[in-house]
Amino acid sequence: MNTDNINTGSWERIQNGFQDTERLLGQKRYNECMIRARQTLEFMVKCLCERFDVSEATLVDMIDALYENGIINKTTCEHYHKIRMIGNKAVHEEDNLAYNAGQAYHLLSQEIYTFANDFTGKKKKPLPRQREDISREDASSREQLSRPSRGSASRSRGAVSRAGGSSSARRRRPRSSGPVIDPGSLLKIFIPIAIIIILIFIIRLVHPGDENGAETTAPIELETIAPTEEATTEENTTEAAPAKRYRTSDTLNVRSEPSTSASKLGQLAPGTEVEYIEDYDDTWVKITFEGQEGYVSKEYLELIAE
Repeated sequence: MNTDNINTGSWERIQNGFQDTERLLGQKRYNECMIRARQTLEFMVKCLCERFDVSEATLVDMIDALYENGIINKTTCEHYHKIRMIGNKAVHEEDNLAYNAGQAYHLLSQEIYTFANDFTGKKKKPLPRQREDISREDASSREQLSRPSRGSASRSRGAVSRAGGSSSARRRRPRSSGPVIDPGSLLKIFIPIAIIIILIFIIRLVHPGDENGAETTAPIELETIAPTEEATTEENTTEAAPAKRYRTSDTLNVRSEPSTSASKLGQLAPGTEVEYIEDYDDTWVKITFEGQEGYVSKEYLELIAE
């Protein structure tokens, strides 16, 4: 197995890919940002596969093989797949959402930092934004150290007063001029009273009096009947909806659980119609495979027209 560190040229290419992703995000070119993040991820994965002699055809299988061989941990595996799926959505569906672009950039920044620490042979400095945050924390710490604390100031004053004698300490004691009213205590008393008055006023606006009670009751009863009929119609419509039919758009792994780390039950060839059961979530679909339940990625399924 090749245990050499990732070479300098490959690491510079990965850094350039991340910088391009950050630049495109700042320019609000979200679709290009997600695609660039996926390209950078794919190059990182190929570098790891070459280093550890992992040979797989697709990006999905390469990421799974790295995890199964203990080269990357579960969290990194999930982040890799998330960046890959966001990039695929940007390419195939022309996704241009700012949230997805920001998520791809955030996950890529974490994994590049991990990649630098684990595989390039030396610790890398934090990313530009992280360096800025650290410099601000250092400046804040220096400012706090330069300022004398309240405790030390009070101790100094106490030492001076003791040195001056007991007569000086007695002169500095404030005289009591009667009871002091705390504004905070007044607020605690008046705020609940004000809330109660506002609630009473709102209740009177909604229910102006007992004489209008009979008039307001009838519309409420009529309104509760209409949604019941609509709900019945919607239930009948749902029951009559035909079952979904899917077929594979590429070679597809069948997993025992809805996770890329779950064991494989087998594979489906491209163009195979699956025995659909239900959607597990936005990413996985439950199917029947060779007499048992399995899970496949929804990304590689296409709906068959009825």
